Amino acid sequence: MSRVTRRLGYVGLVILCTLLVGTVGYIVIEDYPPFDAFYMTLITMTTVGYREVHDLSTQGRVFNSVMIFFGVTTMFFAIGMMTQTIIELELAEFFGKRRVKRMIDKLENHYIVCGFGRVGRNASLELNQSGAPFVVIDKNPERVESAIRAGMLAVQADSTRDQTLRDVGIARARGLVAALATDADNLFVILSARNLNPMLNVAARVDEEEAEEKLRRAGADVVFAPYSNAGHQLAQALLRPHVFRFLDFTSRSIGLDVAIEQVRVAEQSEFASKTLKQMQIRRDVGVIVLAIRRADGSMLFNPPAEAEINGGDFLIVMGEPPGLRRLELLMAGVQS
Repeated sequence: MSRVTRRLGYVGLVILCTLLVGTVGYIVIEDYPPFDAFYMTLITMTTVGYREVHDLSTQGRVFNSVMIFFGVTTMFFAIGMMTQTIIELELAEFFGKRRVKRMIDKLENHYIVCGFGRVGRNASLELNQSGAPFVVIDKNPERVESAIRAGMLAVQADSTRDQTLRDVGIARARGLVAALATDADNLFVILSARNLNPMLNVAARVDEEEAEEKLRRAGADVVFAPYSNAGHQLAQALLRPHVFRFLDFTSRSIGLDVAIEQVRVAEQSEFASKTLKQMQIRRDVGVIVLAIRRADGSMLFNPPAEAEINGGDFLIVMGEPPGLRRLELLMAGVQS
């Protein structure tokens, strides 16, 4: 239960108790009917100035004096508490938005996740686990609150608007995940993102297979169809269970502390223009090179020992996290 909910519950309980005590008092002391007693308590607490429902005796007026004091005090307390709550909420929202804006302004080479549904939530969890900087955009306040509770940077806004994308630093962003509810919204986001940052890497989800090509033409680098991909994986799990399990634990880090990563070879790296045999990556770092993505976009799978590595290439490697981090530093020209 939130602090605001507890506070409102406390105010309601105080008012209810005051009404109950006053109603019972008028019934016992003045023999009022229950409704008349409740009405008398209500007009006394709210100081509306109506006349007495029935003439009061001396004992009744003494009790009424006590009710005036405590009733008015209760109402002032309730009004003050409500005012304080409203002001706190307004200030929290104001300063919260400013804090989020400052955090977003500091982001560089970050990722933008548009939509925090099932696909967007899992993409955010993967980014969060990898330690990559990112920001979530969603129009649904409950989803935004859920992302914030998970420790993520999130804003409530319409990601199909250009201004929203500018506000989350798309010009400085490294990639964008379009995971909105409809293919039309994802298409709109991709077109806007490409216009604002042509160098952005864009990954999108698609529901309808016929929309996949449209998203690619709009500028999506990767298009993911959850339903067709799930069907493919289900079939592979039955046809090639051992291959499926191997890919599963390497992509999700299940079972062994092993991951598949891409490592860029910097032009200033001492390993540029050397062969895999000369580098001895497996022996010295404990990492296996699965493929080489050349700077021109071509892919060399299971590269031979004589394969030469050039600046700008990407090594697709598999190994334990410490070895992967060490290899990344070496390829970047940094001595570990």
